[in-house]
Amino acid sequence: MVARCEVAASPLTRMRGLLGRDGLSPGEGMLITKSGSIHTAFMRFPIDAVFLDRDLRVRKVVAAIPPFRAAAARGARHVLELGAGEAARTGIVVGRRLAWRDQ
Repeated sequence: MVARCEVAASPLTRMRGLLGRDGLSPGEGMLITKSGSIHTAFMRFPIDAVFLDRDLRVRKVVAAIPPFRAAAARGARHVLELGAGEAARTGIVVGRRLAWRDQ
């Protein structure tokens, strides 16, 4: 479960993403909307990238992407960025459908 998730929906917030941060806490993430690819240029920590289709079904999980790398998934419409190891810890696997709840 991701307890706190920021949404990067505007071009500026999608471009900035997680830049300038030192890490993500367990249970924290960022959802990048309208994107099927990401890069970790200039980031300070590795991340897990969960690629989602329009129905929030997991298309691909890339674990522990180090800084200065890129990842993409065919058919992905959104990317959930988590701290390295969080996808496995929370049981996120290909085919699983994620749900969104406002709290």
